[in-house]
Amino acid sequence: MGDKAHAHLGAAGRATAADHPASVRNVVLVGHCGAGKTTLVEALALTAGAVNRAGRVEDGGTVSDYDEIEHRQQRSVQLSLVPVEWGGIKVNLLDTPGYADFVGELRAGLRAADAALFVVSAADGVDGATRMVWDECAAVGMPRAIVVTHLEAARADFDEMVRTCADAFGGDDPDAVLPLYLPLHGPAGPDGHAPVTGLTGLLSRTLFDYASGERKESDPDEAQLPAIEEARNRLIEGIIAESEDETLMDRYLDGERIDVQTLIDDLERAVARGTFFPVLAGAPAADGARQGIGTVELLELITRGFPTPLEREAPHVTTIDGHARVLKTCDPAGPLVAEVVKTSSDPYVGRVSLVRVFSGTLRPDETVHVSGHGLADRGHEDHDVDERVGSLSAPFGKQQRTLTHCIAGDLACVAKLGRAETGDTLSAKDDPLLMTAWRMPDPLLPLAIEAHSKADEDKLSQGLSRLVAEDPTMRLEHNPHTHQVVLWALGEAHADVALERLRSRYGVQVDVVAHKVSLRETFGERSGGRGRHVKQSGGHGQYAVCEIEVEPLPGGSGIEFVDKVVGGAVPRQFIPSVEKGVRAQAARGVAAGYPLVDVRVTLLDGKAHSVDSSDAAFQTAGALALREAAADATIHLLEPVAEVSVLVGDDYVGTVMSDLSGRRGRVLGTEQTNSGRTLIRAEVPEIEIGRYAVDLRSLSHGTARFDRVYARHEAMPAHVAEKVREQARDT
Repeated sequence: MGDKAHAHLGAAGRATAADHPASVRNVVLVGHCGAGKTTLVEALALTAGAVNRAGRVEDGGTVSDYDEIEHRQQRSVQLSLVPVEWGGIKVNLLDTPGYADFVGELRAGLRAADAALFVVSAADGVDGATRMVWDECAAVGMPRAIVVTHLEAARADFDEMVRTCADAFGGDDPDAVLPLYLPLHGPAGPDGHAPVTGLTGLLSRTLFDYASGERKESDPDEAQLPAIEEARNRLIEGIIAESEDETLMDRYLDGERIDVQTLIDDLERAVARGTFFPVLAGAPAADGARQGIGTVELLELITRGFPTPLEREAPHVTTIDGHARVLKTCDPAGPLVAEVVKTSSDPYVGRVSLVRVFSGTLRPDETVHVSGHGLADRGHEDHDVDERVGSLSAPFGKQQRTLTHCIAGDLACVAKLGRAETGDTLSAKDDPLLMTAWRMPDPLLPLAIEAHSKADEDKLSQGLSRLVAEDPTMRLEHNPHTHQVVLWALGEAHADVALERLRSRYGVQVDVVAHKVSLRETFGERSGGRGRHVKQSGGHGQYAVCEIEVEPLPGGSGIEFVDKVVGGAVPRQFIPSVEKGVRAQAARGVAAGYPLVDVRVTLLDGKAHSVDSSDAAFQTAGALALREAAADATIHLLEPVAEVSVLVGDDYVGTVMSDLSGRRGRVLGTEQTNSGRTLIRAEVPEIEIGRYAVDLRSLSHGTARFDRVYARHEAMPAHVAEKVREQARDT
């Protein structure tokens, strides 16, 4: 911002507790997979003196070391916190996964942060998913800046990327997205590509050259000035357009020289308000370099241009019984309100909760109230418990470094909160409060699992409960109709990580089996049946005869039983027995083994024996009568149909609608939105959309999302039903 480096503070990697919210910045890094977010975090940590030249903390691990799964998959799969210090400011860098399956981790990072760095690759451009996250941040006014990485790529063009970002993020005002620095290029190599060796500060007209391994300042030569002045003038106009001083533009247009410090102050205010979005270049340190290119400039932007926690509106808070409470914004002396934004398990420490404190001060060894509400549909029971806080710490690689306290506006890891889950609120035990939960995507990819062995079966329930406690974007379902345990995930990679964690973290081996939808059966026509259960084998015999009529009813009617016996042909005490037998057989199915629904069963006649008739005999007769009626009738298979709402970019509407039709879907209508996207509403059989979460992402290049809700059961087409019956017979 002011183009001056700040001195490094403190010993490498030292964990400190902030003493005032004004000295904290919480920044989340956002971008697609492979954009270079984690590399950028490590470069910033190196520049801030938090790691050594090899990117390692004092204990030998890398700053991003955390999860073995991330090492095996070579990508981030969870939110991680890296705290660094710069210019007396504690900067909490929240590194998020870029892969769409882990959007829940991204949402947690957005919840914990006060500003966002959008990391875009000069080699790959801006993808649709990143644009969608930008729109989410814009909706809540979150300050944002853009960092262009991979400028070392052969076809990388910083100017072109600035234009791409302006088109993608500028909306109606592309001049709100402008560079603060221009890359400084060295001599071209054999391939004709000139590597980036430094930056040119536009406001100060200063060159910052990193080619020697150290950041060196110099003045530009005459040949460089025209390009610098052109970009500088546009930047000044963009800053002035966002200035709170309405006279500044007129003064500038009249030729008045605007003081650089005035421009810097206006720039910082515009960035903090979320109305101006500077573009910077970022690169890891080259061999022999002590700092990554652009990291000093980026740290200055974060510490001087991004808002403090004091500038973030206080969250909506209620008492446990729902009465609103008004909090003073980010008051360390106020009532304690903190939120668990991430839960993980450490093999040595146990459960570790990453917490953002919004009010009050959290201290180790105090007792707090833990409240979790509103996620019962995802396997999280509502809970209100008091728990004792363990140690507070700041993460650094695989280590946790002890903190003495955590004030409002800061983040810390809390040990030994055994009941706390992601999304829970921590408050004072004598003044329990509850924060409004943040919106999380619905998991829509089903994964049916079974314990691999008896030993695994004993551990499965506990392992699954811990898994969903850590990740509220997963939903655990015990389906009462199919009798399957189903783990709902956001995608295949999300599911793979869940299975790996079950195995490696909780010691549970599971087998993935085919997911079943809850099919049902019904009669297609009126039919009659006679059930005769007569046995005589010495002693008491068994004797029961009943005649029934079965007729179909409208969908949703269930099973209706009617007694029309006259003359006592079936004694009154055995009529409930017939009904019990009919309902038991209906639950088992009459054709393919699926529950029978939506029929009226009428008991017309029967016979009984004064000695050999019994409750059990008439139950058996009722079941036999229903099976005989089914043998002489057309039995329809009923499948669940979901109402699906797909929000997709206009470019992909035709492709998505064609795909829905291929899934036996019926499009109900479309609705245009203001963001260049279309909402498609359709009814689709659930059996056709088991993998739709994966397929839709492929169809729309990751830009579409969908919701589904059960609508009803309806008759399955005959050719599809026959295939299902064949599969049932084979199994």
